[in-house]
This record gives sequence, structure tokens and C-alpha cells, in this order.
Amino acid sequence: MKRYACVCLMAAALWSNCAAAAEWNVDTGKSRLGFIGSQGGSPFEGKFTRWSAKIDFDPANPASAKVAVEIDMSSAQTGDAQKDQSLPGADWFDAKTFPKARFEASGFKPKGANAFEAPGTLTIRGMGKSVTLPFSLDIKGGLAHAKGRLDLIRTDFGVGQGEWKSGDMVALQVAVVFELEAAAKP
Repeated sequence: MKRYACVCLMAAALWSNCAAAAEWNVDTGKSRLGFIGSQGGSPFEGKFTRWSAKIDFDPANPASAKVAVEIDMSSAQTGDAQKDQSLPGADWFDAKTFPKARFEASGFKPKGANAFEAPGTLTIRGMGKSVTLPFSLDIKGGLAHAKGRLDLIRTDFGVGQGEWKSGDMVALQVAVVFELEAAAKP
């Protein structure tokens, strides 16, 4: 009986150490979550200044990974006062009605070398769509660096209403881009 209890305690200790090693703290100060669009044929970039990410990832078991990212849509900034004022409005992100966007994924798919895909759901303006997020991931000494880009059609998520819906002035194709720095939780 003592032997069984000892084995159970050792297994529980190992399990808790594995679970802790799978959790990552994202350093939002060293990370960037942004977007790339085009207006009148001229590209522009922006970023979100308020967002959070919860990442559980064990490099030895990428299929068990879980990611949840929440974005404050009123925090979009492009450096252009007119765009920055318009983006949270009803024609674009409608941040008053839909204050948060969300990306959730379960399971990373290795694609060779340091490349992965994260199939998940992206929800913007209350519209959730299945997407596959390609990204690269490098881990060195408990520090992770991930970088990715997701191309999408903004109107699939209701972004761009009224005169902005056609894509004549603002391109329909946009990219969500990110570069994350994270440390393994102790």
C-alpha cells in the first residue's frame, strides 16, 4: 500500500511539473499584435495596444496546445488620427457593441523545422470563423519567440460597413500579424 501511495505521489508531482512547463507568460511589452491593410492602393499598418494571451504548449506534445487571445478592439492604432478615430466606430470594429475579438485554438500541427499551424476560431464583431494560423516558433532556454501572419477577408467578419463594404476604397484583404515573446512559467 505504501509503495502504491509513493508511486501515485511521484506521478502527481511529475504531472504538476509537466503542466507548469506547458504554460507560458507572454510579455506584451516585447510583443506585437497588429494588422496590415491597404487604402487607395497604399498599404498601412496598425497595432492593438491592449490584448492578452493565454498559451499552454508542451514542445514534446504540440497536439495538446491551447491558445486563447483576447483583443480590446478600441485599442487599434495606426498613427493616422482619422483611421484611429474611425476604426472603433460602427462601420469598422464597432467596439461599443463588440468590445473584444478573440482567437482560440486547440492543438498545434507541426509542419517541419520550426513551422506550425494552429487551427482555431477567430471571432470579430461577434462572428466566429474557422481559421488556420501559420506561425514559426523558436524556443531557447525557456524563452519562446513566435511569429505569424493570418490573411483574411475583412468583410467575412463584418468589418467595413456601408460605403466601406465594397473594397473600392479600402482593400478587402487584410492580414493579422503577430510577434510574441514568452517565458515558460516556473
